[in-house]
Amino acid sequence: MEQLFVKGMTYGWDVKRGAYRTEAAVDSLRKLKATGSEWIALSFYTYQETFSSTKITFDYDHTMTDRDIAFAVGKAKELGLKVCLKPVVNSRDGIWRARIGFPKEADDYWALWFKSYTDFLLHYAELAEELDCEMFCIGCEMVSTESRTAQWRQLIEAVRQVYSGPLVYNANHGKEEGIHWFDKVDIIGTSAYFPVAEGEDASEETMIKHWQQVKDKMYHLHRQFNKPILFMEIGCRSAKGCARMPWDFNHMDLPVNQEEQAAFYSSALTVFWHEKWFAGFFWWDWSTNLYNLDEAMHDKGFDIYGKKAEVVLRKWYQHGKFAK
Repeated sequence: MEQLFVKGMTYGWDVKRGAYRTEAAVDSLRKLKATGSEWIALSFYTYQETFSSTKITFDYDHTMTDRDIAFAVGKAKELGLKVCLKPVVNSRDGIWRARIGFPKEADDYWALWFKSYTDFLLHYAELAEELDCEMFCIGCEMVSTESRTAQWRQLIEAVRQVYSGPLVYNANHGKEEGIHWFDKVDIIGTSAYFPVAEGEDASEETMIKHWQQVKDKMYHLHRQFNKPILFMEIGCRSAKGCARMPWDFNHMDLPVNQEEQAAFYSSALTVFWHEKWFAGFFWWDWSTNLYNLDEAMHDKGFDIYGKKAEVVLRKWYQHGKFAK
């Protein structure tokens, strides 16, 4: 595989079917492209009923239809964006997908689940091939499944029968070293929600220090498997304290802090940009229905539209002197 570097954003998460095919979504995609982004991770999900269900279903009210996906991929390609198709399974009982699983001795249940998950993935892998998506993500933060090495290897082989592009798996931060089948993917991905601030100290210098420690671990992972490392998810909200808990989406009582979000972006870009083994960023995330620009100063979400973090990202993504 030729050297890859992703200047990307995650687009379209947590919206219902039809949302990609609105005027607002198309306008949002244009604004995403204007940041200098060259890729999107088109990420959507369906459900299994509980964390221990063995069947993954299509939720017609929520899950994106193939028509939705084809529309979004087509619009992205019209804008010159490359696409990583990223289908995700969530649990309807609200338990995080990392807990999906069964006791180790429950082999029959594991076999049923992997059969259902493989069928789910093959549908979208085939669609990704038909739509010429440049990358396909085979899973996201499914920590409790990752020890089932033989079944993951079989799944990957099945996906390769219908999709010819590069495959990535999206591990969760801090859990990357427990995955022994990374030799079978083309790219090692992770959700890089590493805490990089210390207490009230959210300076960029402190964040850089912590990212350097993360970089050492990521480089070791790269050397172990000889695969590029991609931050399939990375970001934090524009709220005070969020660089200490970048994964947080619940504490909406925290005050707005654009500077902390911008420093998180700048520090990560500074530390990883020039590493040849590093394959880039899919920042979390860019909504299909953006707030009005004059509302950016009050927004506490992950979106960076109209915020200081967008200025930082444009500097890195657009200016030639920072080119990979």
